[in-house]
Amino acid sequence: MPRAKRSKDNRKLMDKFSMNFGFRKPYQVLMDADFVLEGTRCKMEIVKRLEDNLHARGDVKPMITQCSMRHLYARKSEGPAVDAAIEEAKNNYERRRCGHHPDQYPEPLTAFECIRSVVDPKDSGVNKHRYVCAVNDDELRASLRGVAGVPLLYIRRSVMTLEPMAEVSTKARSKEERSKFRAEIKKVVGDKRKREDEEGDDSEEEGEKGGKAGGGDGGEAKKRKKAYGQKQPNPLSIKKKKPEQSGSGKAPGSATKPRPPAAATPQPQAEGGDGEAAKKKRKRKTKKTGASSAAEGSAAPEGKVVVEAAA
Repeated sequence: MPRAKRSKDNRKLMDKFSMNFGFRKPYQVLMDADFVLEGTRCKMEIVKRLEDNLHARGDVKPMITQCSMRHLYARKSEGPAVDAAIEEAKNNYERRRCGHHPDQYPEPLTAFECIRSVVDPKDSGVNKHRYVCAVNDDELRASLRGVAGVPLLYIRRSVMTLEPMAEVSTKARSKEERSKFRAEIKKVVGDKRKREDEEGDDSEEEGEKGGKAGGGDGGEAKKRKKAYGQKQPNPLSIKKKKPEQSGSGKAPGSATKPRPPAAATPQPQAEGGDGEAAKKKRKRKTKKTGASSAAEGSAAPEGKVVVEAAA
């Protein structure tokens, strides 16, 4: 898998652990002796690689149990890599007290027994203290997959790998999400009913007030629902009906009123006396000259003096 895609998947995986199982930075990384020794042999900067895989730069708290430290001291004769692992664990890792004291346990417990008792002390199947387990023991990793909410890391061929979420953790995550969804639905329904009850109380109070004012019993008044019938067309889009004439034979008392008759204007009768209205002709007025005025004066009746204009 390419490094960029693996980094993106690791970031999404840790986001899921944070949202569903309550993981918070700094992450507590619990390591066993095999993991520390393998990282030292590969000359790996273990803390830096943990920060890169968990996407928590500067927010990683590496931890090792007392039994794991005793395992490292027991393997001191195997070579200088063990000495380097011991120095790394002593100087850079926090000691996690597992409760397996040498006085009570002369021989250290195995990584399976020790780390399993630290992660799930009551065998309830829950990672109560939210440990990220970095272990190279295959049997231990298989056992920790049965505990809900345990991120697992291991080293193979100089590569540190974060395992996908186990099936138990996936089921627990799905169950929690369903419970949250149901709780949200119940909350919404409860709020809706509460609002309806409040509205009903308000309407009853208004009815009581109206009943007191009108002298009737307002407690029995119920809020009527609006009746939704067939929708009518928009009145602005309907063509208006033309009013009918009075002589159309419509029965009296109808909705439309007859038009009032127009004012009668006197029309001149034609010479023939046939009663038809003659059209009025428009006469054109012309200016009169001196000669025409003299001719008109000569034609004037007797007894009148005609004055000629001076030339």
